[in-house]
Amino acid sequence: MLQAGSLRLDGGGMFGVVPKAVWSRLTEPDEQNRIPLQANCLLLQSQDRTVLVETGCGDKWSDKARARFSIERRTVVDALAERGVDPGDVTDVVLTHLHFDHAGGLTRLQDDRAVPVFGSARVHVQGREWEDALANRSTMTGTYLRNHLDPIADRVRLLDEGVAILPGIESIPMPGHTWGQQAVLVRTQAGTVCFPGDVMPTRHHLGAAYSMGYDMLPYQNMCSKRTLLERAEEERWTLVLDHEPGHASFTVRKDGDWFQLDECR
Repeated sequence: MLQAGSLRLDGGGMFGVVPKAVWSRLTEPDEQNRIPLQANCLLLQSQDRTVLVETGCGDKWSDKARARFSIERRTVVDALAERGVDPGDVTDVVLTHLHFDHAGGLTRLQDDRAVPVFGSARVHVQGREWEDALANRSTMTGTYLRNHLDPIADRVRLLDEGVAILPGIESIPMPGHTWGQQAVLVRTQAGTVCFPGDVMPTRHHLGAAYSMGYDMLPYQNMCSKRTLLERAEEERWTLVLDHEPGHASFTVRKDGDWFQLDECR
């Protein structure tokens, strides 16, 4: 797992219908009501491929926008460098969805123009998500940003729901946060890892009703979350949560009518 930089978003937005009196017991907001988050990514390497799942916020932010979201001056490029990986080594980028905190790191500014960060990489995303992003179908008007998307449009592979993305890497539709969100399933000899995207961004979003105010389909997100947790428990997946600011890897166990998370050691 890579940490591509911290950020803060409004706690009310992050917990939707859950009252502040409840969610603030789980995570402490700052004076602007924002809670701490992280842009987590996965780095997957084989003999012939270097695959990056998610890209974080990137670095194309004005000082005003950076202050608004408390975006750390750290990117996925910094995280890759710590692993000895150059952006040019990345052969494939897989995205759960295309909001700025997941797709912003696809591009960087060069002479005031956005250009691809991963010059050799193919970008894998759900076709529905790509169409919605280009049309800006969202209640958040500033989350699908064309300077993240247009420079890499010629290298996008559009996926059709649940498919094999690459050998050992599968897509699982996870509609709710967006219509075209996908979870990324990685099967290895050591076990199966699932990166579920914003269906459950932190450990504190485990509960059925703990979905974001940003979700396009809140009820569908709850249903997707149940499906995710049922499969994770039954098939013994390891979940890596995309915005968990602390320890982000968990296994799932049944607890009555719902589930609990246990940290992976």
